[in-house]
Amino acid sequence: MAKSLKKAAAAPKKAPGAKKKASASISFDTTTLVKRLLSEVPERAREVLIFRFGLGTKVSRDTLEAIGERWSITRERVRQIEAAGIESIRNSKAFKDSQDSFDELCQYITALGGIIPEDELLEGLATDEKSRNRFRFLLVVGSSFFRERETDDFYARWHVDQKTAEAVHGALSRLYETLDDAEVLAEGDIINRFLEELKDVNSAYRNEEILKRWLTISKTIAKNPLSEWGKAHAPAIRTKGIRDYAYLVIKQKGEPMHFGDVAKSIVEVFNKKAHVATTHNELIKDSRFVLVGRGLYALAEWGFSPGVVRDVIKDALVKGPLNRDQIITEVKKVRYVKDNTILVNLGDTRYFKRAKDGTYTAV
Repeated sequence: MAKSLKKAAAAPKKAPGAKKKASASISFDTTTLVKRLLSEVPERAREVLIFRFGLGTKVSRDTLEAIGERWSITRERVRQIEAAGIESIRNSKAFKDSQDSFDELCQYITALGGIIPEDELLEGLATDEKSRNRFRFLLVVGSSFFRERETDDFYARWHVDQKTAEAVHGALSRLYETLDDAEVLAEGDIINRFLEELKDVNSAYRNEEILKRWLTISKTIAKNPLSEWGKAHAPAIRTKGIRDYAYLVIKQKGEPMHFGDVAKSIVEVFNKKAHVATTHNELIKDSRFVLVGRGLYALAEWGFSPGVVRDVIKDALVKGPLNRDQIITEVKKVRYVKDNTILVNLGDTRYFKRAKDGTYTAV
């Protein structure tokens, strides 16, 4: 890890791939504050804000279209009423008197890095949707908070520091460009690579948890359940089914595994259902896996090539004749089979010829 990187306080271990949430400790009562602010606006605007942010008995948030249809007015007119209501709140005495609460919320976001994905921010602030709706309303009303819309490259996020937000966006874009399409990096490596792209960022933000949080803003960079990072579309990063989980399990093991053990590990490591027979069938169909023994599968990226023992012997003889012991040694580098299995294949005169000096060549 780079020297400039500060380690965050130790946290309880989570299952691979689990998302760590920010945890809030907000002192003010959001219910009371929201009611006080809403009391400052005309009735029609108050109703629009309640519907738009889910601040009433309904938790769901209505669209501009839905509210317009209810009152037989245009979508644009609803938007104007909403904007006027928010402006009324910002100009009210209740808003000015509540500045300490908004400052506390601003300090909370600053402590998380100044910019944070919207979902993570709201999940950290509240455990239920109704409470999240109140915080969402306060973020929109507060003059210190800025929301960036979701794009093809980034998830929706909130920030309180424009300069830092721009630096993070730029660094994430540059980081993506440095990654090869199939490259996979350990978490420490991706963080160090990210730090190289960050310039003129407050040293207080050079914290491991903050940097990981910033990484999750990107839609083009992601991590797999083993906390390995790369381009979001990379085969080793996206996990869509048994094949992908099997790949991660075998890669983590670092050596060939029996398909039964692969299925068992998928259940234990990722808490995903994986029937033994289904897992075996998926391994057979995917070129990332090579059968190297009785039920044993390795990764093709380790240098294993598909084929039966006969094919492996042929590959070994490409460079020239070999004797029996040499062939056994070569085959066992890439296949987990008994010597007799190799000798039976070697004795098939349709494919191999034995010379007087005891060496073999392919027919």
